Parts: sequence; C-alpha cells; structure tokens
Amino acid sequence: MTASLVIAPQWIGDAVMTEPLMRRLAARGERLTVGALPWVAPVYAAMPQVAEVVVLPFRHGGLQLRERRALARQLQGRFDCAYVLPNSLKSALLPFLADVPRRVGYLGEARVGLLTHRLKNPKARPPMVAFYSALAGEPGIEADRPRLALPPQALADALAAHGLQAGGYDVHAPGAEFGASKRWPERHYAALAAANPVPVLLLGSAKDQPVCDAIVAAAGGRARSLAGATTLDEAFALIAGARCMVSNDSGLMHVAAAFGKPQVALFGSSSPLHTPPLNAAARIVWLKDDAGYQPPLDCAPCFERECPLGHHRCLEDVAPQRVQALLPAP
Repeated sequence: MTASLVIAPQWIGDAVMTEPLMRRLAARGERLTVGALPWVAPVYAAMPQVAEVVVLPFRHGGLQLRERRALARQLQGRFDCAYVLPNSLKSALLPFLADVPRRVGYLGEARVGLLTHRLKNPKARPPMVAFYSALAGEPGIEADRPRLALPPQALADALAAHGLQAGGYDVHAPGAEFGASKRWPERHYAALAAANPVPVLLLGSAKDQPVCDAIVAAAGGRARSLAGATTLDEAFALIAGARCMVSNDSGLMHVAAAFGKPQVALFGSSSPLHTPPLNAAARIVWLKDDAGYQPPLDCAPCFERECPLGHHRCLEDVAPQRVQALLPAP
C-alpha cells in the first residue's frame, strides 16, 4: 500500500472540495495522512477515507522554517508520495524537507525544485473540485460531489448540547471569511428569519458575532446565534441536523452541500461556475445569471473583497422574498 501525505488547503470550503480527490486516492489503495491547519483539520476528520490527520503547528505568514524542519524530521521515512494542494511555496516545504520521494502539485511561487511532478496551472478559473482531483493524474476528471460523514453520536450530542431536534430548525450562515463583497446584507437575513416557518440558528466564527447579533436583534425572536460558541465539529453536526441551510458563498455552504442538505446559496462577487455547492438539493441565487435583472451586472464576478464600485448590487438587490420562495415547504 502506498503511504501518501496530503498538504491541505487553508480554507474550509477548499478543504471540503478536496474530498473527491481523497476518495480517488483511497480507492486505488493509498493510505492517506492529511497535514492540515487546526481550523481545517475537522473537515478531514469527517472523511472516512482519511486514515490520519496531522494538525500542522503553523501560523499565517512567514516560512517558519524551524517549525517545518522539526515536523519534517518526525515525518521522515513515513511516506512514498505527497500531494501539495495549495499553490504556495511554504506549503511545498514540508514534503521536501521530509524527503518524500514523489511530490505532486501545481506550479507556483518558484517551487519547481520542491516538486517532482508538476501540473501547469489552468489559465481560466476551473471548478475547484476538478482542479484538486486532477492531482490524482487520472483521466476523466469530473465535478464529483464532495461527501462528508459524521458518527451518529456526534449529531446526537450536538443537538442535545444546544436543546435542538433534528429537522426542527434552519441554519443561516451570514458570514464570509473572504470579505464583505460575499455577504448578503444582515437586514435581509433578519427579514428572512422573521418570516421563516421554523426557528433559525445562526452559525459562524467569532468574527461573525457582531453581524449575527444584529440579525438576532432585528428578527423578532425568530433567530438564535451560536456564532463563535461552537467548535467546527459541532457546527458540522448542527448543519447535518438542520432542515435546510441559507448561506453566502462560504466554507459552511460547502459543508452543507457535502451533507446533501437542502440549501439556498447566495452568490455576488464570486461565481457558482468556480465554487458551486455540488448538491442536487442546492438552489443558487446569482443576479449575474438572471436575464430579468436590469441593468445587467457587467461587473460580476469581480472576486474582490470589497465592492470596487461601492454599490454591492449583486447581493443588495436579492430580496428576502426571493430566497424564502426557494426554501422547502414546512
């Protein structure tokens, strides 16, 4: 059996979209160890085909060579192959320092000497599942749906801890780590929660607390915030137990898709052609793709953190009633 080390991306959504690659590698007999940053590690714990998760003790910024050399010494001799999923120089250092003989990744950031097998970066923005799956080196790369799985007890424990019943609430995830240009306005989330047929649970990180608190205050008692009050594992379980999910283009959007939950995904500055929720039960709202919306959004997708034109029409003009109509019947 081939022992393989996978260096994971640093974003939750990207990590979810690597699951089809993990499935491909495991199916052909590779034993997978994933090196992941702490906030991404729970994603791989929810992938049954991953044998081991190594939490990487690294921070944002800097090469941190001392830490990487120390961990490389611990990993030396354990692996036959490494897949480096991010395109950064520092992400390729650990397999190189650990003397992994076969090191696969995309060209990027002057790391030619760090990789033994290099793929050219595509000129356009491809769907991310296909982008990662291509590292398997197999023909017929398709947009397979990522899948996550939780032990039944994890779901039961999360529901009991927060006094919830499976299917008795909806989850709204109003945050977006990338920036404000990906966030549907909080007043729209509040209006949707106030009109919702079942109670709404707001999930997100501690950074999302102010937005979630504002939604709770404006939703007339129909919303409850757990932003910053759950572990990522608990958030996964609460999404898995929900009736449905409403979110921006975010990591939690991809988590809901990987659990196959009914969901409404709101896109503005980003594109569902690049990072769609791969889920038959997903409904996408993107005014760029709406022939009836005038004037057309020629500026989208801009992929900017803040609206460069200052109007944020791509999400401001998505009415709560439009989203409400896409939710499953109570």
